[in-house]
Amino acid sequence: MLSNKVSYRRGIIEGLIVYALGRLGALITPAVFPDWTFVAVPLLFIIFQYILPPVWATRRVTSTKREKMSKRFWWLGPRLAALCLIFDILISLFCGLPLTMFDVQQGPVLLRLFASGASHISLLGYALIELRTAAFLFVFYTIAVVCTRLAGSPFLRFTMPAGGDRVTL
Repeated sequence: MLSNKVSYRRGIIEGLIVYALGRLGALITPAVFPDWTFVAVPLLFIIFQYILPPVWATRRVTSTKREKMSKRFWWLGPRLAALCLIFDILISLFCGLPLTMFDVQQGPVLLRLFASGASHISLLGYALIELRTAAFLFVFYTIAVVCTRLAGSPFLRFTMPAGGDRVTL
């Protein structure tokens, strides 16, 4: 396992890299994957986008021995979500939107805003897609950071039974 001895800034950068890998992978049309990987690989990209970045960043950041939930950990989730949202907007504008199971990549949003026909996307439609993504990122990243931080601290540990053979959970 990796050590938890990186700075706050490096933890955020590593979380952004993991998110960018998942987001760029979500641009690939799922139909190109054979057999059972048709489902497994897109799920892997979703894990890389939404689950792994906040958990990775939280686990890697150095903390003092007695620190449980300081201000910097309360702000890690929203800060990481804001930076990931910026990455998401840039990738959407210049590469394309993330795909669902049966979609085909239609190109960058910048081109689709000015296109006509089936590939056209309105500015309002794009704004609603990004608003949904922003809400999910902010809520989920904050919850993931808090839960990961609490799971790694002695906050959830207790000793039982009260006899001679004590077990710490």
